[in-house]
Amino acid sequence: MPGWGLGRILLVMVNETGVPVLVIGGGGREHALVWALRRSARVSEVVCAPGNAGIAAMARCEPLEVTDVAAAGALAERERPGLVVIGPEVPLALGATDALEAAGFRVFGPTRAAARLESSKVFAKEFMERHGIPTARSARCVTIEEVEEAVRGFSVPVVVKADGLAAGKGVVIAETHRQAVQAAGEMFTGALLGQAETEVVLEEFLPGEELSFFALCDGKTAVPIAAAQDHKRVGEGDTGPNTGGMGAYSTDTLLGGGMRQWLTTKVAQTVVDGMAAEGVPFRGILFCGIMLVPRADGTVNPMVLEFNTRWGDPETEAILLRLETDVLDLMEAAVNGTADQLEVRMKPGASACVIAASGGYPGKYRSGEVISGLRDVPATEEVVVFHAGTARRGEEVVTAGGRVLAVTAVSEQGLKEALEKAYAAMGKISFAGMQYRRDIGWRALAAGR
Repeated sequence: MPGWGLGRILLVMVNETGVPVLVIGGGGREHALVWALRRSARVSEVVCAPGNAGIAAMARCEPLEVTDVAAAGALAERERPGLVVIGPEVPLALGATDALEAAGFRVFGPTRAAARLESSKVFAKEFMERHGIPTARSARCVTIEEVEEAVRGFSVPVVVKADGLAAGKGVVIAETHRQAVQAAGEMFTGALLGQAETEVVLEEFLPGEELSFFALCDGKTAVPIAAAQDHKRVGEGDTGPNTGGMGAYSTDTLLGGGMRQWLTTKVAQTVVDGMAAEGVPFRGILFCGIMLVPRADGTVNPMVLEFNTRWGDPETEAILLRLETDVLDLMEAAVNGTADQLEVRMKPGASACVIAASGGYPGKYRSGEVISGLRDVPATEEVVVFHAGTARRGEEVVTAGGRVLAVTAVSEQGLKEALEKAYAAMGKISFAGMQYRRDIGWRALAAGR
């Protein structure tokens, strides 16, 4: 099927009594979005372009490349959706929202200018500094000579970030100044990420525990949804290179009430207010990457590492399995400017998502490997296998990406039980070279959360 690369686009169509929805994207995050939309009483049909093998089981799939904004507009003109939902970061950065809104469509997802909070690390850091949002000290560099000079002002380890989008792989934690200069050089030349960066950011390393905080924004109000913890490193014990995410969990106890309120008012609402003041209203999902830096007195100091301007992946798979609020109601509240009237309800307990990845990921990997055991995982409300990078080859489902499956489970009993369900399901699945982390949630389990 054409278009199996970076982007995939889903189209959700409903009958005359419902709201037609076009969702741009087709990985694990978008499979979860389609799954959630199919559960809405207001959605009757899902059409997906280009989709994947898992989405095709619940949706009609059409080929479309997400980087082609004009083609997305043509599809919207043909299907006439009442709402467009943009999943991945790339179409947001390319201005898909702007083009679709100009054509008269309602869009869930920020404009190109607002999406700079994710698409440009330089913009995000300078925005946080302008609006007093707590973040690590940093330096912007546009040449390797500037890197060599600026890095002397940072203790090691030092963080090196590519300015642009990098699918979760544009961050290097350098143990020495020499390694930092080398990483920056590889970003400038394109050797590290496959495309040359014109700017890099050096950043003070922050120790602590990382979490992802999600808020719904309508240009005026930020409403908290949930928190999750991603596992970026490919290896157990958080070792090895960064990936797009090897698993995530979401629990009632990940955030205390005081911290949840602080993040809502001091970070998410401050972003909404700041963007509005700068003439760039932010509407959609604001994903706040937070580091909880330990203090000497045993408390933590929350600092913002980064922003994403869309649902995260694999956090979305875990969060949507817990979401009780109709996901269409949630999205429309952002578009309609009624987020302050929205009640976000989550199932009690915990959910966990474990990624099955291709061998060699996040480096070179093979595609086209036959996936066995999918039919052996019973389809229930508590365990769902979301497809991230899969395709159909005749009657077989085969791998078609680095991250292949997102095996997700929920339990009212807590994280331990959710993980047991997810790993039991994972144990039924196999493909050549399959790798997955067996320690998702290890920090929470060790702390008894």
